[in-house]
Amino acid sequence: MQKEKLYGKTLNELIDVTRKIGLPGYSARQIADWLYKKEITSINEMTNLSKKIRDSLKSTYEIGLSAPVTVAVSNDGTKKYLFKVLNNKYIETALIPEAKRATLCVSSQAGCKMGCVFCMTGRQGFQGNLTANEILNQLRSIPEAGIITNIVYMGMGEPLDNMTEVLNSLEILTAEWGYGWSPSRITVSTIGLSEPIREFLEKSRCHLAISLHSPFNEERSELMPIHKNNKIEDLLNIINSFELSKQQRISFEYILFSGINDSLRHIKGLSRLLGSMRCRINIILFHHVPGSPFRSPGPAEAESFRDALNARGITATVRRSRGEDIGAACGLLSTLEQNKEKNE
Repeated sequence: MQKEKLYGKTLNELIDVTRKIGLPGYSARQIADWLYKKEITSINEMTNLSKKIRDSLKSTYEIGLSAPVTVAVSNDGTKKYLFKVLNNKYIETALIPEAKRATLCVSSQAGCKMGCVFCMTGRQGFQGNLTANEILNQLRSIPEAGIITNIVYMGMGEPLDNMTEVLNSLEILTAEWGYGWSPSRITVSTIGLSEPIREFLEKSRCHLAISLHSPFNEERSELMPIHKNNKIEDLLNIINSFELSKQQRISFEYILFSGINDSLRHIKGLSRLLGSMRCRINIILFHHVPGSPFRSPGPAEAESFRDALNARGITATVRRSRGEDIGAACGLLSTLEQNKEKNE
């Protein structure tokens, strides 16, 4: 019989566990402390619980950690870990080290159903939602877990299409009984699903990054077909209806595609759309994927695009490309692994 995993359970879920085995409610906090602060690897290490209780737990539960299958290391220090999930599916986790921070990019789904035309993950199709256990295991089970300063939900999948498990994982990361992180250390990226964004802003204080890629609805729908009936203006109206704290940041991801969304017309469109909003635009150079017709302009063109936005009062930055020599574009490593297994 497959045992249920304790790691990745919220406090309320741990309270349910303690009730099932006849423990008082406060025992849930003791278990949470072992899981998220002391970071144990076996139930036997919960030494403030009696042996009888530990044996009872072990009969049904396990900690539930799993090591990465492999890791690819870039010349620039970026690492890309591959994890097996959901009965032989694969997800990717990227570690991006910098001078004063180490960012971990985690996945929230295996594959994706959003169908963005430039994305390798979307070509896999949707394979399943990750549990909070599988999301947080990407942090817990890498050797660099202790040095991670920031987490971004920008890996495989659409986080807001897996709302319950993503919110549970964020609760564990930020709650005082969990990891106790500040929400300002965490950014959740979304393609821009309107009603899920409303729910996210109601329930979380973590940063939100929205894929934009064009200020024009028709062009944006061509890049991200799911937005054919979802106008940018409606999305912005939802965001502007919330009074966000100064600590919570809204940013827009803007992948530059040569000859498609990098013109003066696009700069003016972004200025009209976002000029009065407290936000940031992250300009991203496209990581080429096999078979894709899209190309990225050079760094100089990206910097010129950034400078033109800054001159119009919009805070814009260029995200430096990392890990291109290990196929850091999202979905490449997992696709290669899945294809390899099919051919064996």
